Amino acid sequence: MGWRFLSPTTDASERTESRPGQTPSILRLDARSLAVARVLLGLVLLVDAALRASSAGRVLAADGMLPPGLARRFVGHPWSWSLAFVGDGVWSGMASLLLEGLAGVLLAAGVATPVVTTVAWVAVVSVVRRTAPMTNAGDVFLACLLFWGQFLPWGARWSWDARRRGAVEAASVQGLAAAAILLQVAAVYLSAGWGKWNDVWRSGDAVAYALSVHDHGTYVGDWIAASGVPARLLTWATMLLETVGPPLLLVGRARLPLVAVFIAFHAAIAVTMDVCLFPWVGAAAWITLLPGTFWDRLMPGSAGGATLTAPRGTAGRIACIASLGVAAAAFLSANGPWARPLPTALARAVQLTFLEQDWRVFGEIRRQRQWVYAAAQLADGSSVDLLRRGRPVEAVLPAGGFHAVEDQRLQKLLWELPKPDRRPFAAHVAAVLAREWNAGRPAGRQAVAVELRGARMLEGAEQGVIQDVLLAAWPGRSPTGRGGLDRFLRGKEGIGGGAEEPAAVPE
Repeated sequence: MGWRFLSPTTDASERTESRPGQTPSILRLDARSLAVARVLLGLVLLVDAALRASSAGRVLAADGMLPPGLARRFVGHPWSWSLAFVGDGVWSGMASLLLEGLAGVLLAAGVATPVVTTVAWVAVVSVVRRTAPMTNAGDVFLACLLFWGQFLPWGARWSWDARRRGAVEAASVQGLAAAAILLQVAAVYLSAGWGKWNDVWRSGDAVAYALSVHDHGTYVGDWIAASGVPARLLTWATMLLETVGPPLLLVGRARLPLVAVFIAFHAAIAVTMDVCLFPWVGAAAWITLLPGTFWDRLMPGSAGGATLTAPRGTAGRIACIASLGVAAAAFLSANGPWARPLPTALARAVQLTFLEQDWRVFGEIRRQRQWVYAAAQLADGSSVDLLRRGRPVEAVLPAGGFHAVEDQRLQKLLWELPKPDRRPFAAHVAAVLAREWNAGRPAGRQAVAVELRGARMLEGAEQGVIQDVLLAAWPGRSPTGRGGLDRFLRGKEGIGGGAEEPAAVPE
């Protein structure tokens, strides 16, 4: 299946000469920029599929951290569709990952780009929906870029498609598809910027909390978080950049320096924060907007010939216009001053296209330190933290925070796990951690009890107050209540003390 709105065999009748006044240059995309972005997105797909496949058994299996039944309810299946929901076994998720990786290779090479872009979009949406509790903004951004990429001639330059044609390569792309990509990029950062105009960001404290290792920071980010005045300046600079930057896309002379600043911004995010794909997808998105003057200076004589209009044909234009309407409705619903859900028909259209437009990432940052630990009592009487490779349990501000959990997607799941809609997954996370720890270990080092706990240290008016909540326990309490007394007695012995009883989970 492919939306062949612009086929890889574009001939002269489908080209228009680039003439002054034809289309404003701010609404044209350079074909070389699209080619580089296509290659980068293809590599992102390949790496993402490989990394996810390495933990597929613990995540995608029927008895894994994200059981398919819970995942379906979480995303609102069937309108929130996914090929990985076809079956309950790990094979359906692995098939989607294999499709994602293969599409990444072909997209980077520029082979049959219209069809491959659609395959890549389907695969990414399928994987993201199947692993929704581990999803972050970068995954959704990737899906949106691939969706609009179905209307674009990704393969017009530096691709197998272009080499096979043997014709003069295109210089630029204009039309609705070019406008859609520009608007999508602007929407992401406008939404993020608007979401930051609150007390914590205006005070200058937000970056210090966000870059802490007890939030989303790396060790480099944690060092910046403790820097004082520089962290405050970065807070205000981020607000200003995300709010003022998108409108400057409409200023032709500002395009090149603006793209350079945002690519540097994403490079800084990659070094200071554990946020999965977001830095790389964001960089690729801004590369699509690099003006042709950059390539003319870097590679003189590579400009190419004509300008392509995309999408071509009435069906392509209608589909693009309708999709822009769906995205606009989603953006206004998520970011407007009113708090009203979309009408049912529009909400389902957003689910079907996956054009979600709530990008208020890190908008609501609390003055707190947050952490999760998995305290396990072993058969020999010792206690270890299963989330941190068997280190001794640190119940307060464990060293390294979330960054000490090396799997970034697991970090995301754990960070969100105390929220009510994620709590049903907690018991399954505890069970998988126990199963993985016990596999292959001698009897004396086997875990006999595990408590997955979420804690936070409040600052400000309630400075120093620690809230520690039992998210899940393993073995789970039986429907008749068996196991509760055992856990209570173990808590008295020092493994913890439950504030709440978790849901039962099969041992």
